[in-house]
Amino acid sequence: MKIVSLCLFAIIAFGVPAFAAHHDEYPVSTPPLTEGIFPCSNCHAGMEVNAKRRELKDEHANIKLRHAENDRWCLDCHNPANRDKLKLVNGDTIPFTESYLLCGQCHGNIYRDWKVGIHGKRVGYFKGGKRLYFLCVNCHNPHDPKFKPLKPEPPPTQPERTYGR
Repeated sequence: MKIVSLCLFAIIAFGVPAFAAHHDEYPVSTPPLTEGIFPCSNCHAGMEVNAKRRELKDEHANIKLRHAENDRWCLDCHNPANRDKLKLVNGDTIPFTESYLLCGQCHGNIYRDWKVGIHGKRVGYFKGGKRLYFLCVNCHNPHDPKFKPLKPEPPPTQPERTYGR
């Protein structure tokens, strides 16, 4: 009885665990995959896996890892056995359309907020109708997620008064 009570308390206090989320529960937009590069297996099929940390060349030379770069490498998130899938820390593989589960492993508080509509973008109805959640990667570059500084726009000007003339 103690274990059941403890599990119930954890679910109420911390929300549904990340592994309980399903793609059907969170209908998502299409991931912004680079045209001509996905599916990754088109090029990676039959290639030997090179897990060594290095500067990327050729097709991936434009990717600069600035996302916990001292602690992470490509194959921490990309599945080496099937490049068309992502890899969770427990070894499970997921499609790119469920990348929120991968992001949520490290960014749990943001994942929780995303699920309830506080963080990120979703369109449609909050209750009773269809809705579409935007993936983390629709706004954040997964390899360099920090937003770049924006140049502020000038303040609005006050319109000239024309009434009473």
